[in-house]
Amino acid sequence: EVSGSTIKAVEVTKRDVLRVVGATALKRRTTGVTITKCWRRAKLVVIDLFSGDRIVASLRFTGGFQITPAGPSTKHEARVPYSCVRWGLKDGRTLHYIEVRRLGTVSLMTPRQFERYVAKLGVEPLEREFTPDRLYSLLQRSRQAVKKRIMDQTAVVGVGNIYANEALWRSRVDPSRASNRVSREEATRLHGDIVTVLRDALDSRGTSFRDYRDALGERGDFSLKLDAYGREDEPCHRCGKKLIGTHAIDGRATVLCAHCQR
Repeated sequence: EVSGSTIKAVEVTKRDVLRVVGATALKRRTTGVTITKCWRRAKLVVIDLFSGDRIVASLRFTGGFQITPAGPSTKHEARVPYSCVRWGLKDGRTLHYIEVRRLGTVSLMTPRQFERYVAKLGVEPLEREFTPDRLYSLLQRSRQAVKKRIMDQTAVVGVGNIYANEALWRSRVDPSRASNRVSREEATRLHGDIVTVLRDALDSRGTSFRDYRDALGERGDFSLKLDAYGREDEPCHRCGKKLIGTHAIDGRATVLCAHCQR
């Protein structure tokens, strides 16, 4: 949507979301610069600029980008009430970084700073390097609960809590089981389910419960397709037994079927 657009003006309304550089440097180094590419690394949104700098956003729980069409700025602000940083584009549109709880961050980095920042991140689950053997090896090297291990960003990146719940339900693996006790056959099954869950969620444009919207302000509907997450005390779609919920594994909400997942 914004690749090829030139940034005409920058406004920072909530400075506490900024990292690496402050508001003054952000304005100076991005105003008048063209956006060349937008992409993702792990859970980071990366915006490449013609200058070589990169805008790097860590969205955390409630961060996101939205684009509003050309029009009065007051109308933009009404449509995007939690806008923290605004890049006014030459074509009249505005790219907003929104953040309801202001837990996410926006950084402006040089290529070298970016490479240092992502150096410890793990394998991308939707790339060829993520194979069943690679996942099995990562699991065998850890005694962590398997759910915690597949959410460890130094092992496999981008698998959040919702999708970890769903992949483990599909693969029939108990989220609390020690990673090194997962068999090669189970790891192969889990590998396939991680990939398909993520692709299914992308096809559905994400999972919206409360705040999440895509870049055009639309809700994602993967919440209508969930088998585990958010379904505590409801019947399992596979066996009909009641799903159970716990926060004991990693402090995050975990929902599983004690009958199906072993």
